[in-house]
Amino acid sequence: MTDADVEPVVALWEATGLTRPWNDPRADIARARAVWPDLLLVAEAGEEIVGSVMAGYDGHRGWLYYLAADPSRRGEGIGSALVAEAERRLAALGCPKVQLMVRSDNESVFAFYDARAYTRESVGVTGKRLVADV
Repeated sequence: MTDADVEPVVALWEATGLTRPWNDPRADIARARAVWPDLLLVAEAGEEIVGSVMAGYDGHRGWLYYLAADPSRRGEGIGSALVAEAERRLAALGCPKVQLMVRSDNESVFAFYDARAYTRESVGVTGKRLVADV
């Protein structure tokens, strides 16, 4: 991914409702590229960015973030291919498990991952902001 690709990826994340006012997606991309540049995946069709996923690995678990496919191209397998490639790259790093966070009311995303053999876990998530993006 080049610096020129950042804005189209941010636009895709915004179009798919993944961004939030308290997270700067450009900062998230920069931080991801600084730590695991090979785990920020972008799907292209010609010159157009049609999908992305950002993965991470902390030595204990892999994580998936910002999975997005162009809404006009949903159902073409873009998201599935991105998840499969992210899983492949995480496994190559020795990652034993991958997980992700899904907003509790987003049943269509849960169904997407259910179809890919992900298991819904009964854990809570807590967080603390260390850097204010905005």
